[in-house]
Amino acid sequence: MRGYSANMVQAWWNDIVRWFTSATGQSVFLNAILPVLAILAAAIIATLIARGSIKRLIAQQDREQKASAIATLIASGRRAATWSTLSAAEKDHVDHQISEAEVRIRLLPAAGASLAADWAAHQLASMKTNSVNYSFQADQGLSDLEDGLIAWHAKPSRARKLFAQDLASWKYEAATSPDDLTTKQTAWNANHPVDEQPTTVLPTA
Repeated sequence: MRGYSANMVQAWWNDIVRWFTSATGQSVFLNAILPVLAILAAAIIATLIARGSIKRLIAQQDREQKASAIATLIASGRRAATWSTLSAAEKDHVDHQISEAEVRIRLLPAAGASLAADWAAHQLASMKTNSVNYSFQADQGLSDLEDGLIAWHAKPSRARKLFAQDLASWKYEAATSPDDLTTKQTAWNANHPVDEQPTTVLPTA
């Protein structure tokens, strides 16, 4: 039975080979089959080229949007470094720019986008606070902001780890720092010892 099946397959294959090598087979192959195969191959190649072009275009647009959002944050950081000298209208304008840039960064399909936005928001808030009395700290914060965001633009994965470490460190510092009221109470107690506090003398009968 197996030998019969093998003979059938061999005969079938021989018939196909004879047909392809015949004048009729060659005509059908050249005039019908080959053009269809060429069209399919061209369509597949065109699809792959188009897909690659679309991916490159999307990647380029993402890079441009990312660079634009980073540039806006850095420009806002320069204003935040002199926050105490800005007018109320200027502060509102800068806050609007910062909020818009943060949202744009969070929406980017890039590694660590949310971390970068949180990290930048913390840096900008610190710069606003330090601009009141400590210009050096504000300038240093601006430098850190620029270096961090540019590094994230160049190497997102590496910068993402640094952002996560900084955010965790800041969160720990905020959790372990004493409350403002407790600090003030401690300072007051240090300047006003119990022995120096006035005592009330009750009248004797």
